This record gives sequence, C-alpha cells and structure tokens, in this order.
Amino acid sequence: MLHRPELHGTACAVSSTHWLASAAGVAMFDRGGNAFDAATAAALVIQVVEPHLNGPGGDVPIMVYDAATGSTRVVCGQGPMPRRATPEAFRRRGLAVIPGSGLLAATVPGAFGAWMRLLRDFGRLTVQDVLEPAIGYAEDGYPLLPKTAAMIEVMAPLFRDEWTESGRTYLHHGAAPAPGARMRNPALARTYRRILAEAATGRTREAQADAAISAFYEGFVAEAVDRFMATEEPIDSTGRHNGGLLTGDDLAGWRVPVEATVALDYRGHSVHKAGPWSQGPVFLQQLALLEGFDIDAMGFGSADHVHTVIESAKLAFADREAWYGDPEHADVPLAGLLDPVYAAARRTLIGPEASDVLRPGSPDGRKPWIPPVLDVSASSGDPDWLRQLADGIPTVLQQTAAKGDTCCVSATDRDGNMVVATPSGGWLKSSPVVPGLGFPLGTRGQMAWLDEGHNNSVAPGKRPRTTLSPTLALRDGAPYLAFGTPGGDQQDQWTLNFFVNHVDFGMSPQQAVEAATFHTDHVPSSFTPRRARPLAAVVEQDGFDPAALTELRRRGHEVRTVAPMTLGKVCATGPDSHGGVLAAASPRGQQAYAVVR
Repeated sequence: MLHRPELHGTACAVSSTHWLASAAGVAMFDRGGNAFDAATAAALVIQVVEPHLNGPGGDVPIMVYDAATGSTRVVCGQGPMPRRATPEAFRRRGLAVIPGSGLLAATVPGAFGAWMRLLRDFGRLTVQDVLEPAIGYAEDGYPLLPKTAAMIEVMAPLFRDEWTESGRTYLHHGAAPAPGARMRNPALARTYRRILAEAATGRTREAQADAAISAFYEGFVAEAVDRFMATEEPIDSTGRHNGGLLTGDDLAGWRVPVEATVALDYRGHSVHKAGPWSQGPVFLQQLALLEGFDIDAMGFGSADHVHTVIESAKLAFADREAWYGDPEHADVPLAGLLDPVYAAARRTLIGPEASDVLRPGSPDGRKPWIPPVLDVSASSGDPDWLRQLADGIPTVLQQTAAKGDTCCVSATDRDGNMVVATPSGGWLKSSPVVPGLGFPLGTRGQMAWLDEGHNNSVAPGKRPRTTLSPTLALRDGAPYLAFGTPGGDQQDQWTLNFFVNHVDFGMSPQQAVEAATFHTDHVPSSFTPRRARPLAAVVEQDGFDPAALTELRRRGHEVRTVAPMTLGKVCATGPDSHGGVLAAASPRGQQAYAVVR
C-alpha cells in the first residue's frame, strides 16, 4: 500500500523536498511559466525555508532537458576554489585537511548564478516573478522545520558567542526558536529586493537576469563578501580563528558554465548525469556493472539483489575516489571508466562474499591512487557545537541515519521540458552569516584533497568534486524521468535503487520512491572527517525479509538496520504515458511533496 498517491496532471508537475517550494513552483505556471521557471522559483524558496541544508551562498548542478531542441544540458552551479587556494596556503596554517566549516572551505557561491542562468536561457518569466515567493517567506515568515530548529538549538552557543551575525539571523532574543515557529530572515529579503531593483534596469527579461547576476557577482553582494573575508577571522572546526581565501575578484571572475551531460544506456533508457566534477558518473558506472546481471530474476529485497547492488556500488565509488575531479584541471579517464569492456572486467570482481577492500580500477591501464584519509575528528571533551562543526555534513550528528543531506527540485511541463537539481551548500552550520546579506557561504572546498597530484587536489579556480547528483532519463529519445534526492554520498545509491526498482522490478515511480532502500558506507565520506565503514550495509528496518538479512550477514556484510522510511527523499517528475505529466515524492521525513496540474 502506498503512503501517497502517484500524481498525474495535464499541464505541469513539481516535486521538491519542501511543500512550500513545490507550491511556489506550480504557481509559476499561472503566470505563463514553464518547468524551468517553476524549478527556479521552487529552489529560491528552498533557500529560505531549508536554511539548514542550503542557501544563496551554496552550490547546485541543474540537469535540463529542453524540449524545443531535444537536448540535455547541465547548468553548473558549482563554484570553483578561490585563486589563493593552494595546498601551501592551507599548510601554512598548520592544516593537513581543509576544514569542514568556517571560511577556509568557501568556494565561489554558484547557486544564485546558476538559477539566474537557467531562468535567462530556458525560462519565460522575469526575475521578479521567480523571486517574489522567496521574498514573501523571508519577510513574512515560514514554519520552522523540526530539523532546522534542532540544528539551531545545538549551534546556539556558537551563534551567541562567536558567530554573532548568525545569532541575529537565527536566534530569537538569544534563544533557539521552537519547531513550527514562524521564522523570518529580513536581511535576506532586503538582499533579494536590492537584486530586484538592480535587475529592473534591464529592458528585457534576459537583460534583467544578467543584471541580477551582476548585482550578485560584481555588485553589492560580492562587495559584502569581500569585506567580510578581508576583515573577519571566525572560529571554525579546527577550534581556532581563521580567515578565508575568497575575494570579490573571485566572484567577479566567474560565470556559470552550461555543459554537455555524460550519458549511458541502460535497458532501453538513456541516463544523463553531470560530469566528474560531480559524483554523477558513479551512477552510470553502477548501471554499467548491473547491466550484466538479471536483477529482475533475483527478486526485490533478496540477498542476491542487495548484495549485487552493494558490491557494484563499492567498485564504482572506489573509482570516484581515485579518478574524479574537475575535468578542466585534471585528466579524468571518463571514457575508460564508462567503457563496456572495462565494466565487464570490473564485474568479475563481484564475488559471493562482501568485500572490505577499496578497489579502484585501472582505466586505460593507468594506476589508481587515493590519498590517505586523516582523522580530524573532534575530541569527546569538546563542546557539542564544535563536534558538529568538525563533521562537515549539514545535519545534526546522532539525530539522523543519513550521513549528509541536501535538497531536491524536479519539474516537468506539458511541452516535455524537464529539469532536476539538488541545491546544497551555504547551510547555517557551514560558516557565519555574511553581515548585511542574510546568508552564509558554502564549504564545498572540504571535499578537495591537499595531497598534490590527485585529480581532486585543491588548486586555484578548480571545482572541488561535489556529491551533488541529479539525474535525467530519456526513453526512445523522449523525455522520461527527472529525479534526485538529498543524501550526500548516498545520493547515487538511493536514486539508483529508485531507478532499478522502476526499470528492473517494474514499480511505478511512486512505488519505486516508497520501496525500502539501502546503501553501503564502504568508501570514505566526502565530508570531513571522511569516515568509512568498509563492510557496512545499511537497510531500512521491516523492509526486507529477515532471512535475506541473515544471508547478507553470512556473506560478510555488517548489516545495520535503521528505522523504516528514513533513507533519502527521492523526488521525481516526468511525462506520463497518456500525454500528461506525473510526479512522485518520498514520504520520508514528511517534508517532500509533489504538486501537479
């Protein structure tokens, strides 16, 4: 029995990780907008109502299917490292890794520019149209999510004593607000209104989007960031006060790129991902491995099914660790990693027992290398807020089974346009709020290595390899599904399960969203302190036959059961088979909702 119905409509569909965002997205169709306008409005609302998971200072990859041209593209909202970011710049501060919080891990904030680029190039509406709902919630308030309230409560001592601008933004008279309280962010509203005023100088909607980008990256926003970085040295996850490396010139010198997708065919579907500056190709590598197995014959939830998927994930993610990085700065052997011959050779490594060894491959005969993982965990005697900062994930430790979280927006319209994105970064736990702007900067730089010579080593102007990973799927050359999930490193495991459930096991999208899921923690986390559990198999309780779990343990998996319906929040939209649109949203967390018309 489904917890929620699968939704079908005739005009538009929006699915996102917050109900207010989904409603704002659908409202754009009343103004004559399309899927791209809807996704932009929804994402801008999410920056306001999910500040514990993302913000304007964060980052986002946006996957686009443009029905007018029949093409797929990636709008890359992953900003690069500052020009002053070198391994030596960090080592001079006595650091062996990039901190997971504070100012040193800040990259150019790419999210706002990416949404404006999407609006300008693919939308129909104006900057004012898509910003109005977000401004409304920032000014008039929105109901505070329990997880946001929990994070603010844990961080309240830091906000009161050290990150005082964050305290002014998130605390009420010095105290953490209660879950459900009406939360406002007037400083962010003023930032958006000032951007609107500058955008209004443009004579066309495209010129207005360009003016908004200029206001952010060359105007008053960049100036505020530059001033903050030049004068402040807030405490960070090291327990020390450190300034940052980002400057206004870094923002002024960057513009959002639009890139080709990376694609692979799987059982009649053309699956599209962002490039190896994301972890997106790991989804394709898993599919390439699973192509050689009869997954359907194994039966959903069987020991064979779970074992095969987990062991495939281990191999694909090991390659992520060894080879992925910004292809504009590193020689990533992507063609070799996706070669069917390479996948066939790797598939032979999947045996009857669980592997506890990180086994990257040698595409094109090249020797893999993964830098050693250094433990920079906080000590047990540190205050709770410092332990939270020491772990770079945007969640409160010990309150979630999912190590890492973010947001998702998916939209499809009657014309066949599809878009999906996973906004993240710039969350309230990442770094202090920039005075006058109402939002903090992101910490995506923590995912880069200080070890020189690796494809993901830090370098000036280089994108750190991110975990963010939305997916587009076509079938017979036509738009089919646009989907994604929160979840840090687990994104391309939980969405893989969703896709396999649908394609191999024949579930409807809503059934596939709700089916019990699982993942492995085999590889080191992308977030500091990069912990790993090589034999871990995390499964949702009551979703699998106890006999299957017993068999998995016999094969060597360290099976950990977590509460039902706690892993991921997959959101999906797409055309349906009757000329309309469909939407699915996970009931996990009681937060993601889909809306159709």
